[in-house]
Amino acid sequence: MNTPATSSTPRPGSARAALATRDFRWMWYANLASSSGTWMQNVVLPAYVYERTQRASLVGVFIFAQLGPLLLLSIPGGVLADRFDRRRWLISSQIVQLIFSVLLGICAALDSRIALLFLMQFGVGIGAALNAPTWSAVLPTLVKAEDLPGAISLNSTVVNGSRIVAPIIVAILSVYGVTSAEFFFINAVTYLAVIFTLTKITIPKLSTPPATGWRSFTFGIQFVRNHPVSKRILLSMTSFSFLSLTYVGLFPAVSQLNFGIEAKSAAYKWLYATWGLGACLGGLAVGTIFVGADPRVLIRRGFASFSLALAMFAVVQTPIPAFIVSFFLGIAYFFTATSLLSVLQSRLESQVRGRVMALWFMAFGGTVPLGNMVFGRVIDVYGARWVLVAGAAWAMFLAWWCNIERIDATQDQSTSA
Repeated sequence: MNTPATSSTPRPGSARAALATRDFRWMWYANLASSSGTWMQNVVLPAYVYERTQRASLVGVFIFAQLGPLLLLSIPGGVLADRFDRRRWLISSQIVQLIFSVLLGICAALDSRIALLFLMQFGVGIGAALNAPTWSAVLPTLVKAEDLPGAISLNSTVVNGSRIVAPIIVAILSVYGVTSAEFFFINAVTYLAVIFTLTKITIPKLSTPPATGWRSFTFGIQFVRNHPVSKRILLSMTSFSFLSLTYVGLFPAVSQLNFGIEAKSAAYKWLYATWGLGACLGGLAVGTIFVGADPRVLIRRGFASFSLALAMFAVVQTPIPAFIVSFFLGIAYFFTATSLLSVLQSRLESQVRGRVMALWFMAFGGTVPLGNMVFGRVIDVYGARWVLVAGAAWAMFLAWWCNIERIDATQDQSTSA
């Protein structure tokens, strides 16, 4: 007979259960420090570029420098995650990001040409792209299988919690004269926390990957083709990132054009933090309030909620309503992304996880800069409102199309026939 959970026994699958695992807890804290530094840089750099150029399209180019390498390097990174020592690979990728963040700070301090800043940010993006699939593949190995939803929720909370902390830190330190370049140096230091933690935890070794040679690069794609649920999730995330998440990278332009909030102002940083707070709570809710709920249902509800919130974000014209709507937009954004990731991760075996997660990062992060580059030019000419309305309409379509329950039911009928 199963022993009922008590107040001191975390519920399986919850965030508390995941944090009860020592190695995961250490990684979580280190990731929080590093992610906070990364988001300080992500808040400061687009605002710095927009202030110097007043062009949303150039901000989009810098978002490509940050996230574009995910399109090119995620698959090689996923192959390496499944074949080589993960500890050494993760440490190496942290060092790459540290070095280029320092160089970015030097370039900003010297007010170097925009093209040189782009190259330094591209170097940071390369390190992040090689790191992401490996990091994501390691995460599930640090907790029990039943605690994976809580671990994914907590990981989402780190990403979005740092979106709250980072703008607040930037807003406070800016009052005391901390420059953009100095924020980039602060980010470089945070990578040391991850490097130290990686030397102190145990990362389980994997069994031999199921494919070698050239097939190791195409295995993830072949796997997804043969698994309808994974294919639907990745296609949904790709189109969602391209059409509906354009505002994420172009936040400075949207804030200034739609709400009259200048990118260099404290109000902009607080608006970004408000959106980040919503995203943090949205990701955390999947592993707390909605533990035990069917994540397939949560996906569709998340897309519908995001659609309504983004439509409201498109039509409001003054700061106070923008703050209110941005909070709920953040909730819906990462509630949806975390639900999608929970379903995907729960259906992957450890020996293929690195390569399939590489496709997830291409869909989730790598596609965003393409949308920013395309729609940044549109925003420069026509403004941001209709771009946001179009993204809201697509999210509502995905609320109907990304029906994982229907796919599972169809597969069950085919199996029983």
